[in-house]
Amino acid sequence: MTNDHTIHVLGISGSLRQKSYNTSLMRSVYKVLPEGMTLEIADLAALPLFNEDHEKPFPEAVAEFRARIAQADALLIATPEYNSSISGVLKNALDWASRAPQQPLRNKPVAIMGASTGHFGTARAQLHLRQILAHVGALPLIKPDVLVPYAEQAFNADGSLVDDKVRAALQKLLEALADWTRRVKM
Repeated sequence: MTNDHTIHVLGISGSLRQKSYNTSLMRSVYKVLPEGMTLEIADLAALPLFNEDHEKPFPEAVAEFRARIAQADALLIATPEYNSSISGVLKNALDWASRAPQQPLRNKPVAIMGASTGHFGTARAQLHLRQILAHVGALPLIKPDVLVPYAEQAFNADGSLVDDKVRAALQKLLEALADWTRRVKM
């Protein structure tokens, strides 16, 4: 991969909630994408619950999701924090994506961010997510952190990001993801 190659990022929000702060955070990325980077957002709602009995062949929604991961140069995951960990829907998606053959998460650069209404801004969920990603062979970016505490203050009623510090943090994260992707894909 050269520096002039457009980096295609698949965005994954770990929340199905209609007014999810994490989905709003993901949509905010469109406004701060660095030059040479594109974003496509995946919807996890169609994925069935993981069941080994139904993986050969993969259900159509799962096969499509896995193909989108494989085609992406990198992933960007917005994780909510549920009970000090990631959401069940995000874990389910990662379980489907980690299955053989052609494990599309293996050697895939991944950046993580998250928003919550609590004080820690998904720090614990992000730690668990990094552990899961490392276990399945993905390449999670360690820094910079994008932890959005008190998310109800960072977004307005229609879900638009209004916090300039968060916007700047998103820009830094995307620039770091572009650099990380170029380094590991060269």
